[in-house]
Amino acid sequence: MSDSKLTPMMQQYFEVKRGLPRDTLLLFRLGDFFELFFEDAVVASKLLGLTLTKRIDHPMAGLPAHALDTYVSKLLAAGRKVAICDQAEPAKAGKLVRRQLTRILSPGTTLAANQLDAARNHYLAALACDRQGLHAAWLDLSTGEFRLASDPQIANLLPVLTALDPAELLVIEGERERWAQSPHEETGLHALQGFCTDRLVSELPGYHFDTATGASTVMDTLGVLNLQGFGLPHSHPGLGPAGALVYYATENLCAKPENLRSLQEYRSARTLLLDPATLRNLEIFTSSRGTREGSLLQAINRTTTAAGARLLERWLAAPSLELDEIRRRQELVGELLAQPMRLAELHEQLGAVRDIPRILGRLQNRLRNPRELGGIRDTLRQLPALRTTLAAFGATGGLNRLAERLPEFPPLRELLGRALADELPNDLADGQYIRSGYDAELDRLRALTTDNKTWLSDLERSEQERTGIRSLKVRFTNNFGYYIEVTKANLHLVPADYIRRQTTVGGERYVTEALKQKEKEIFHAEENAHARELDLFTALVAAVVDESVALTQAAELLAELDVLAGWALLAREWDYVRPVLDDGNVLEITEGRHPVVEQVLRSPEASLPRGGSGAFVPNDTLLACDDAQIVLLTGPNMAGKSTYIRQVALITLLAQVGCWVPAKACRVGLVDRIFSRVGASDDLARGNSTFM
Repeated sequence: MSDSKLTPMMQQYFEVKRGLPRDTLLLFRLGDFFELFFEDAVVASKLLGLTLTKRIDHPMAGLPAHALDTYVSKLLAAGRKVAICDQAEPAKAGKLVRRQLTRILSPGTTLAANQLDAARNHYLAALACDRQGLHAAWLDLSTGEFRLASDPQIANLLPVLTALDPAELLVIEGERERWAQSPHEETGLHALQGFCTDRLVSELPGYHFDTATGASTVMDTLGVLNLQGFGLPHSHPGLGPAGALVYYATENLCAKPENLRSLQEYRSARTLLLDPATLRNLEIFTSSRGTREGSLLQAINRTTTAAGARLLERWLAAPSLELDEIRRRQELVGELLAQPMRLAELHEQLGAVRDIPRILGRLQNRLRNPRELGGIRDTLRQLPALRTTLAAFGATGGLNRLAERLPEFPPLRELLGRALADELPNDLADGQYIRSGYDAELDRLRALTTDNKTWLSDLERSEQERTGIRSLKVRFTNNFGYYIEVTKANLHLVPADYIRRQTTVGGERYVTEALKQKEKEIFHAEENAHARELDLFTALVAAVVDESVALTQAAELLAELDVLAGWALLAREWDYVRPVLDDGNVLEITEGRHPVVEQVLRSPEASLPRGGSGAFVPNDTLLACDDAQIVLLTGPNMAGKSTYIRQVALITLLAQVGCWVPAKACRVGLVDRIFSRVGASDDLARGNSTFM
């Protein structure tokens, strides 16, 4: 269809649509609805169950603006990308409303709370592969976490990416076809192709992955002149994918991401590697049924904060090879465990901590609502009590050092407490989020609005007395504003100064000159009050963003504390012991227990064989390079062979993340890889075996 045959509004639509990737659905704001046209309407109607209509013989479907987030969540869950074109000004009669693209939402770049799992990181990853190896970068736009990595061996880096489980991948155009068509001996490329299968993959031109371009893009976004402060040379091959991530995020946000502050290099030499098969077979994050129930993560998770839950998952994905760090975590768990009453108090206080990293991410990227700003306020109110509790564990321990590192933000805490109302709406349009008494001008404007509405009540009474119409009402609608309503039975009593506005089934609607003037005053006062309140809110957001670096550091400390406190509770509940770790080559476990199966057996839902006690029978293990290099394990079906194999692997893994372990005693020489191959159909939590 030529532009000359299009209405001005549809010309506006096509101007936006032409600038979008072909696989993106465009939601176009028309009044109280977002509309989809042409093929977008057909696709969305099927995915969302919308009624498909027509506009000048072309498909059209619409959804109410107030339900936008709900519908967008469904589209993202279906793996679709969605562009939002909103009205940039109020509608005026006889004038085309100016509209602009405000955001492109994709599974890897969404920031809305209802589109994210609070307990999981939400990664967007970019990959490039050449003769130097595999180069990757990943970004959680909701928290600002930004990393890159490069390895000559695909097999070394692919397990890391698998554990990240990115919501969306970026690759160079045509790369997947090249990987799929590579020679059979190129097992790494075939593994890459398999990694991309069943994931949303977005393709970009190769120049977006150029190393020099990526370095420039990253520096511009981070606001630095070089990358030396991050320990990165400008020639690092991971900068190409990192630049592609920043470009893609900028395009989708329609602005530079404002919550990126650093770029860290991931070094696999510092972590124990778990390949995809081992992650799956050991049921680290999900059970064989594909759910969190029955996984190691679920069994050891006692966190009370969203940030703590995400940190726990990251630690499990990359167990440490650094003895000092492992021992530091173990010692903190021990300090917490030694004082159970204070541990319980600390755990309760952490439960009031809100998701600061994601709230900051939304505030910095123009997604702002009063309730989330209240989450910052509520968390800051907890900090003095948290510091006091930590310090009470002892003046010389690691917890006291954590307390010294935890800032209290007195000026910001006082400002937010004084400015924000106790009960906060989720939408700025609802108003009443700034506390009365905080700002004299806002109080004055609110008083004007209240006084004017009192005047309306007085008007209704006086007009009833003047006209003798006891059923007379002064009402308001969005379409007609304020009016006087008179029923048909009383029309003969209407005074001559009433101006008729509308006839209804039950009577007539009128206005007077005085009522029209008062309506202008009310609307003017409400508009001014709303504008003033919004200005005050914007200033509060700016004050929070100014402290974003320190707030992020405090949130990281609280997340770590949450994980460690949870582990202390776990150790107390299930009688875990502190393992001894060293650089030796001995793995010795005395009376070890499977951390997941043990809990399942004690649960009320456990299906036990007749005569079963529900108690896990502990096992010993001794492996050493000198004389006991292997264990030859035999036994009948359902004798516990798979359980034993996984138990040894999981205890080793728990030891190297710094957690205490289910055993009477344990000694672990650091390991850099864990491999596990057990029955493909085993379901240990339910007592099922491959051979049954």
